[in-house]
Amino acid sequence: MINKDIRLGKGLGKIKFGLTMKEVEALVGEPEEIEESEEEDDFEHEAWNYWEEGYSLYFDKEDDYRLSCIETANREVQLWGERIFEMSPNQILQLFADNDMNDPEEEEMEGGETRISFEKEMIDLYFDDEQLIAVNFGVFIGDDLEVKWPEK
Repeated sequence: MINKDIRLGKGLGKIKFGLTMKEVEALVGEPEEIEESEEEDDFEHEAWNYWEEGYSLYFDKEDDYRLSCIETANREVQLWGERIFEMSPNQILQLFADNDMNDPEEEEMEGGETRISFEKEMIDLYFDDEQLIAVNFGVFIGDDLEVKWPEK
């Protein structure tokens, strides 16, 4: 379906943050399922799920429904040329450290998973028993809370 390189703050392969729903559909086709956010959610959004490929693409109403976040469980995705789903949490932390990102936050989730976040880089890694199960990453936000859309 798509190039599987995570580009922090920019997107996944040719799927770039900031694309409209129409642009995304032209690139990757119709989603298998579209989920609307619940009314009690903090952010109104639409999630496009591509279950077979292992991707969910998030469009926030606040951002005029432009692509702002991607979640993936696709085991073939790469970050800095490494297949992170085949790595241990320590190897992944070392990979981030090798790329000058040394301030992870770790949190135990209600379901028993562990979330490791690099807030400035807008990426969350979810682990279950030392196994990476999902990666969620989004467009960068400046110190002024302004969205930093990547160049088209």
